[in-house]
Amino acid sequence: MSTDWDVIIMGGGLAGLSLAIQLARARPQTRILVLEKKAHPLPEAAHKVGESSVEIGAHYFADVLGIKEHILRDELPKLGLRFFFPSQGNQDITSRFEVGTDTYFPARSYQLDRGRLENFLGLEAARLGVTFLSGATTRDVQLDRDGHRLTYSDAAGAEHAVTTRWAVDASGRASLLKRRLGLQKKVGHQANAVWFRFSEKIAIDDWTEQPDWQARNSDKTRWLSTNHLMGIGYWVWLIPLGSGSTSVGIVVDATLHPFEGMSSFDKAMAWIAAHEPQCARMLEPKRELLQDFRMLKDYSYSGTTAFHADRWCCVGEACAFLDPFYSPGSDYIAIGNTMTTRLIVDDLAGVDIGETAGHYNNIYFLLFDNNLMLFENQYPIYGNALVMSFKIIWDWAYYWSVSCTIFFHNRLTDLEMFVKIRRSLKRAGRLNASIQRLLRQWHELGVAEAAPGFLDVARIPVMFELNRGLTDQIDAAQFESRFISQVEQLRRIAGEIAGYAHRLHPQLNMGDFLEFKADALDLLAPLEAMLPTPTGRTVAPV
Repeated sequence: MSTDWDVIIMGGGLAGLSLAIQLARARPQTRILVLEKKAHPLPEAAHKVGESSVEIGAHYFADVLGIKEHILRDELPKLGLRFFFPSQGNQDITSRFEVGTDTYFPARSYQLDRGRLENFLGLEAARLGVTFLSGATTRDVQLDRDGHRLTYSDAAGAEHAVTTRWAVDASGRASLLKRRLGLQKKVGHQANAVWFRFSEKIAIDDWTEQPDWQARNSDKTRWLSTNHLMGIGYWVWLIPLGSGSTSVGIVVDATLHPFEGMSSFDKAMAWIAAHEPQCARMLEPKRELLQDFRMLKDYSYSGTTAFHADRWCCVGEACAFLDPFYSPGSDYIAIGNTMTTRLIVDDLAGVDIGETAGHYNNIYFLLFDNNLMLFENQYPIYGNALVMSFKIIWDWAYYWSVSCTIFFHNRLTDLEMFVKIRRSLKRAGRLNASIQRLLRQWHELGVAEAAPGFLDVARIPVMFELNRGLTDQIDAAQFESRFISQVEQLRRIAGEIAGYAHRLHPQLNMGDFLEFKADALDLLAPLEAMLPTPTGRTVAPV
């Protein structure tokens, strides 16, 4: 067909610009137009959420897109995810049980200043031959398999009509195609968020000089983690940015913490003062450094179609959004963009993509739905140090064993491999669902406040090895063997978690775990010495 463009990407944020670069690298002759409503350059610490990356997203940006030099030079390394659980009214960080690591895992992650990164991506896309128009607004889209028709206005207000073989919606929550085609899908996870940025580094390391607490991290690099201040039904994030700003956010279960109580900056600060008083004391003197305030209500959602054989796709938040707790936003940009790139490259090479698009839809939403289980109905657990210690271990092991292993070893678009691992993949999903139910039941038996302590995930050999294994170079046969064995290992980990919970609470229903419930921790043996010790006090209810 004769069209003005091979691909038009509606939206030049993180998802759209990343896709343009990935496509340009995969097929340099592709005619790509990116339309972005916001004018570039963006301000640093741009008013967006999603600064914290984890392994898939970090690998995608650094290695798949090939922008590691920029990340290492202009962004910040991330010392993992770190969690502080409630204690004594949250007046003193040293009294709180801590989960995280003081070791950079081999598969790295980064803190990303969205304004700085997207400015760089815009320049990089243009360098690769992409036509990137900022200040350009998509006005209308008419989908037609014989050539989609778009109208847009440019930065000067002039309107243009163009045709394209492929139309990609990367418009974020505006979801141009999804709304037009009625592809929205609600999920069972109801949560809200507000966030804001201060133009100054806020280092959690400076909140105390208590020697024992400082000794656990003698180089004072806790601030480089994505720090989570945890409570029943909520968490507060602190994320540093390469521009020197700090992002602060409140994320809550909508049924436990009313949105109206945090729907302005003053209300948000009052909410933090009530739930995280030490944090509030550290933030209060910085009011004049406030850069922005943003909020999202009922932020989690899904869709019915990400990829269509009639040559259109939805990527990033234009398709679906999980939850920011484990920072997976850039992961689903990576997954959606990689599938979209393969479809477009194959189609432009004359390959029939009809069945492939359907299979990619199934895989994308299978991975999404299995990971949604990590968050649905789980926020009440967040103030429970003991149960959350096991949940974090499980969630990370599941993530590294399944989604990360598939993505890092370049099997995401390998449909033949998915046929070979389908039983193991389904088993992993069933295990995850069972463990999440068990964790909820365990939590409902009581929430004991924990004494100060530190669970260093990197000191558990099976966890460190799961992460390290992502950096291996393996072939298809080795991948198949590794994936199957890692799911079997997940089964053993699930059995150890279930067995530990049952020894504490024999009344727990072990129906899902009877055949593999373990009598003792084995793979997780080092964990036992690091688990929180109850103080005898209970965590105050919401």
